[in-house]
Amino acid sequence: MGTPIVIRYVMFVLGLFVGAFGCVLMIKANLGVSPWDVFHIGLQKTFGLTIGLWSQIVGIIVIFLSFALAKIKPTFGMFLNMLCFGLFLDLFLWMNIIPEAEGMFQRITMLLIGLLVLAVGVGMYLSPRLGAGPRDSFMLAMHERMGWSIQKVRLIIELAVLIAGAALGGPVSVGTVLVALLTGPLIQRTIPFWQQLMQKPYGMAEPLQRKAS
Repeated sequence: MGTPIVIRYVMFVLGLFVGAFGCVLMIKANLGVSPWDVFHIGLQKTFGLTIGLWSQIVGIIVIFLSFALAKIKPTFGMFLNMLCFGLFLDLFLWMNIIPEAEGMFQRITMLLIGLLVLAVGVGMYLSPRLGAGPRDSFMLAMHERMGWSIQKVRLIIELAVLIAGAALGGPVSVGTVLVALLTGPLIQRTIPFWQQLMQKPYGMAEPLQRKAS
C-alpha cells in the first residue's frame, strides 16, 4: 500500500475521531442531539449496552438495508466508518474527560462548539473519498428505491429515527433543532478546505464541488 493511500486512511480515521469528539460534546451539553443520536441514546437507555455499540449495530442494519433496497454494496470504508465512529464515541464517554455542562450559556456554548468540531471531522473523513457512512448510503438507497428527492428522503428518515428515539427516552430539546438546521451548512463550509488539502499531494482528483458544477 503506497504512502498516498495510507495518508488518506489516516485522514479518514482522524476525521472520525474528531467527529466523535464533537458528538460527545453535544451529548454532554445536555441540550438535545442529532436525530440519529437521539435514537442511539434511546436504545441505550431502554436496552442497555453503550451508545457507541448501538451506533455500530444500527450501522450494520442500515448497511444491509441499503443493499436490500438498492443493491448498494458495502465497502471497506463504510464498515471502517461504522466501526471507528462507535469505538471513538464510547472511548470519549468512557474516559469522561468532558464534564457535564452547567447553566444555559455553558450548555449552548458546548453544543455549538460540538457542532463545529463535528463539521470539521466530517469534512476530514469525507475528503479522502474512502466511503460514506452507512446512514448516507441508506439515504441514497431510499432515494433510488422510492424516487423521492434526497432532501425529502433525509427529512423522512431523520423524523422517523427522531420519533423512535424520543419514544425510547432519547434527549430531544432545542439543541436537536439547532443541530438539524446548522449541521449541513457547517459541513458544507468545512469540506472545501480538506478537499483542497487532499487534492494534489495524495493523488486525489479535483474537489467534488468543482467537479459537480
